[in-house]
Amino acid sequence: MAAVAAVLAPTAYAADEQGVSLTPAAPTPGTDVRLSVRGCPGTSGTAVSDAFVADTRLVGEDGTLTGDTRIRSSSTAGSHAVTVDCDGQEIKGVITVAGPSASPPPAASASPSVSAQALPTATATPSAPSSPTAPVQAGGGGTSNASPSDARVAAPGTWHAVFGLLLAGVAFAAVVARGVRRSRDTE
Repeated sequence: MAAVAAVLAPTAYAADEQGVSLTPAAPTPGTDVRLSVRGCPGTSGTAVSDAFVADTRLVGEDGTLTGDTRIRSSSTAGSHAVTVDCDGQEIKGVITVAGPSASPPPAASASPSVSAQALPTATATPSAPSSPTAPVQAGGGGTSNASPSDARVAAPGTWHAVFGLLLAGVAFAAVVARGVRRSRDTE
């Protein structure tokens, strides 16, 4: 019985441990990272930090939640607070963002997640900002890239108005002719 208690004691202690870790351990701005949180009682949560481009959705089981996010390209080097809300319990941690010229750090060895896959440890400084800087060019049925000087975008001219009136006149004449023909057929 004492042997069973000795084997289970470290497991119980490890389950009570709370913490936040990143892979890679000290990413540069613009890097995609995997966030692991130990000590969450549920199967989902949300991590918030000023270093992340957006709030990070976390999922997992057995007290360990993981999620993928990106370090904001405008993030400053140094320590950043992380607050995790997992089923009403708040876990706080600190992550470290390396400077943009730092060499790639090794992956964090303290990531206990069974379901997490390791991300590549090589990081590169992004050539463009990772965060959006302008609206997306979309919609408009193919007219979004048309310039105001493009002749296809110009308003209808006199020729268009005359042609439209001609078509309307032909349609009116067809309706009148058909009505006259029907009235003759009923007599």
